Amino acid sequence: MMIAALQREGWTHSETPEAAEILIVNTCGFIAAAKTESIETTLALKTSFPEKKVIMAGCLTERYGQELAAELSEIDGFIGNKDPHAIVDLVEGGIGAARAKRPGGRSLHRQRLERTRLLSFPGSAYVKVAEGCSNRCTYCAIPLIRGDLASKSVESILDEIRGLLARGVRELIFIAQDLGSFGLDRGGAELPQLMKAVGSLDGLFWVRLLYIHPDRFPREILEIMSRDPRFLPYFDLPFQHAAPKILRAMGRTGSAEANLELLDEIRRRLPSAVVRSTFLLGFPGESEEDFQLLLDFQRKARFTWLGAFTYSREEGTPAYGMKDRVTKAIAERRQHEIEGRQVPITAEALDAQVGRTVEVLVEEKVEGEDMSIGRAYLHAPDVDGLVVVRQSLAPGQWTRVQITRRNGVDLEAEVAP
Repeated sequence: MMIAALQREGWTHSETPEAAEILIVNTCGFIAAAKTESIETTLALKTSFPEKKVIMAGCLTERYGQELAAELSEIDGFIGNKDPHAIVDLVEGGIGAARAKRPGGRSLHRQRLERTRLLSFPGSAYVKVAEGCSNRCTYCAIPLIRGDLASKSVESILDEIRGLLARGVRELIFIAQDLGSFGLDRGGAELPQLMKAVGSLDGLFWVRLLYIHPDRFPREILEIMSRDPRFLPYFDLPFQHAAPKILRAMGRTGSAEANLELLDEIRRRLPSAVVRSTFLLGFPGESEEDFQLLLDFQRKARFTWLGAFTYSREEGTPAYGMKDRVTKAIAERRQHEIEGRQVPITAEALDAQVGRTVEVLVEEKVEGEDMSIGRAYLHAPDVDGLVVVRQSLAPGQWTRVQITRRNGVDLEAEVAP
């Protein structure tokens, strides 16, 4: 959206920092590691290109704009995440005169700009359906950064999708801080309504749903997905934990038993379903007994993909002041054990794909090889494995392949006859 807003005013997007006058770093402020990386990346750019204007944008500057402006005098401008269009005001109004973040309005309610450039791989596009979150998990800084839930209208999303399909996009990836909450700010969950509306559109395309809070999972979508195979049976369900004490401390209402029942229902209704989840290790008060309950849940859940991360103590969140903190060493040991135990579970799930014929969305050719890299329905961009196809294929196209073997977390395939 920032690129589109600037291009509308006559600016040109440059492929390299060397060719640009202004460098914009879109930052993350979610956890400590992301904050550090954002600051280090921005300062490194300014060091490498001292003659250019460098702007920090996004979540970190939304959360800490005033502090960053005071501390990082070498950076030329700061802008938050609530109004990407305001980048034009910052750039054209004189960067030096606008050092602090600009709160702005919610970009969801601004006149929609059509994205002139998609930053994903060819053939795929993210479709943000809502901004912000009202779940209030006690460890999470997202409400501090992005505010309460604000859902787009179904019609505006459909307009965006029609434009993307007309541009040749084949995979629509629905994103929000919690897709299951879509529409709750208007009085009711509307994800099924949105999916039915998208399902009424003609054409061949994939729809991938990312990040549904398990406490908000709308069972109705399973029937929609079973009737329309364009909705991929891929589920991103961040369970985070299984111990009752820890789930309550996190502000979650579910239980290990209820979550296992949800997984059973998904797999019963959609036998080819793939489930990704995340676990948070080292939350305040997490005992060895709590960790063993989580290991038991992992064993029973049999996730295809699982990411584990350690607790980051974030100021302003309810968990910040919680006692009985877990040491970094213990949290990391538990993280590594979870990751180690997941390896054979993922391997077993991927081995079951060998011999199957599936559609793959080609993302890129392998330089100097008669080989391409793509993703099947079981792979979300960036976080899961890939499919290596033994043929040079055009990025952005679909092709049917037969899976021949597993190689680590990736699959190898040949074009189906």
